[in-house]
This record gives sequence, C-alpha cells and structure tokens, in this order.
Amino acid sequence: MQNRLEEIRKKCGIKQEELASALEVSRQTIGSLENGRYNPSIILAFKIAKFFNMSIEDIFIYEEETYNEK
Repeated sequence: MQNRLEEIRKKCGIKQEELASALEVSRQTIGSLENGRYNPSIILAFKIAKFFNMSIEDIFIYEEETYNEK
C-alpha cells in the first residue's frame, strides 16, 4: 500500500515527532509509514485521517494485487 503521508505532513508544516506525539506512536512508526515499510492498523489509519481532517482514501492508496487463475 502506498501513501501520501510525508507529502501531507510536510505541506502542513508538521515534524515527524509532532505527528507521532499527537497519534501516540513513535517517530520511527511515522518514518516507516512514510517509507512504505509499514502498513498501519485500521485504527491508526483512522487517527491519521482524523488528524489531517481527510478521508483514509485521501492519504492511503490501496492497489489490489491481481492473481492469475489456473
């Protein structure tokens, strides 16, 4: 899953540490989210969306994998 978290956070002038504190997670969690190394729980995704007053879909981009049927 891709996301626009870093872009949105920077546009709002918020540091990783500030966002982490507001969401009650570590700065490393924010960094991992922004780098695509970690997918948030649904609860964290809702918290992030609420913090920025956006929908989850405006921040997180879900691309469904396609599987070949045999």
